[in-house]
Amino acid sequence: MPTVHVTTCKEEDHSGRVEEVLGKLAMDIQQERRRLLNADGRDDDPTVLMSEQDAYLSKVSNRKLYLATLASVLGPMSFGFVLGYSSPAIPELAGSSDPRLRLDDIQASWFGSVVTLGAAAGGLLTGWMVDKVGRKLMLMFCSLPFVFGFTVIIAAHNVWMLYAGRMLTGLASGGASLVVPLYIAEMAHERVRGMLGSCVQLMVVFGIMGVYLAGLFVDWRWLAVCGAVPPTLLIASMCFMPETPRFLLSQGKRREAEEALRFLRGPHAAVEWECTRIEDACDQQGSSFQMSDLKDAGVYKPLAIGVMLMVFQQMSGINAVMFYAQNIFEQAHFKESDLASVMVGAIQVVFTGVAALIMDKAGRKVLLVISGVAMVISTAAFGLYFYLMSGSSSPEEHHANMGWLALSSMAIFITGFALGWGPIPWLVMSEIFPVKVRGFASAVCVLTNWGMAFIVTKSFQDMMTLLTSAGTFWLFSCMCLLSVLFTVGFVPETKGQTLEQIEANFRGTAGQ
Repeated sequence: MPTVHVTTCKEEDHSGRVEEVLGKLAMDIQQERRRLLNADGRDDDPTVLMSEQDAYLSKVSNRKLYLATLASVLGPMSFGFVLGYSSPAIPELAGSSDPRLRLDDIQASWFGSVVTLGAAAGGLLTGWMVDKVGRKLMLMFCSLPFVFGFTVIIAAHNVWMLYAGRMLTGLASGGASLVVPLYIAEMAHERVRGMLGSCVQLMVVFGIMGVYLAGLFVDWRWLAVCGAVPPTLLIASMCFMPETPRFLLSQGKRREAEEALRFLRGPHAAVEWECTRIEDACDQQGSSFQMSDLKDAGVYKPLAIGVMLMVFQQMSGINAVMFYAQNIFEQAHFKESDLASVMVGAIQVVFTGVAALIMDKAGRKVLLVISGVAMVISTAAFGLYFYLMSGSSSPEEHHANMGWLALSSMAIFITGFALGWGPIPWLVMSEIFPVKVRGFASAVCVLTNWGMAFIVTKSFQDMMTLLTSAGTFWLFSCMCLLSVLFTVGFVPETKGQTLEQIEANFRGTAGQ
């Protein structure tokens, strides 16, 4: 048997050499990674002691990333304009001298709420197309119905043309509300993703405030002209911006993905390292989305969280408040109700900006809880105000004593919403889904959001009649309380994590 013994020894020797070669190869790869991350190659460079991720991010320049974000958020600014347009336009159209354009109460309700039907359809259509044509091209396509819709409103000669224009702008709003958060999340790195993702809601409320402010000086047709400007600028500016690296890698376009990353990260970042990291995550996910993937915990858990965040966002009553802001202040006996609406918009802009600045430090979950508690208190207080007003024999005199309660309640509600439940559901939606289901899952969330917006805004006047104004706001208060409990129990913290790390956490493979 000596020949067998010799053969075994040779095999063991050969195996040992293979392991030695593989070990050297692993060391060479590690050294090459460090060389890429530390281009100057000095051993005393402090970034050598940092993790690969931190060392990479230390070389990143964000200037062009901010530029691409600025171009894309013209979409949310446009649909903020659409959301706020009904508030100054409805009173004007209700008193129009042209009987073909004059809106009664039912028509005014449809004028405000038909946008949400278009947005639900736009979300579904965009969710189906965004994984086929890409984020950049889909965003440019979404801008066209904004322009066409406002053009139809400008040329309107009857109520049906007004409805058609609102439906088209709603279609664009639904598409933009899906694709812009995805575009930003897939471009941004984890250190600034929260801040940049919050800019979506910041520009929405900026658009709302802009239309309120413009409504003080121009009529409803010129207001529509103003609304067509941001989407036109978006189409032009997006011609010079890149597609997202994650979408390009999911399509097998490695070279284009590296070029996009080089544009977004600057000339000094070792984009090959980030590209490889994203590519590995794409390879682990396998083929394109199929319905059987819904059985995967890494898919159904984030989808359930995303849907519930959208439900609670709308059940806070925010869209009802914004669609009918002037009417609410009139019922609260504020004489300058149009100016009060501008103040509401200004508060939203300021505190959504604050949320954007602290998002990556405070975290998503903490801000959602603080926001929810503020909305619970303020909606309950607003309900109390309306309850006291309804029991007063002299509302004008009672308002002089209790007006501070209505004003402070509205201010706290808007502040609370702007700090958390305004920007964060859209931000979390763009972060938690695996890339292969991102289009489908985002479409479900957008459909849920705008579907709930339609239900709330269409039934708001009926709720005010059936439950009274006080009962309606107390109902919203109960929903805000449920949203706080849901956040504490189920919403994960995503700050400081890459999209791939968030996905691994849902799959239960973090660190493997």
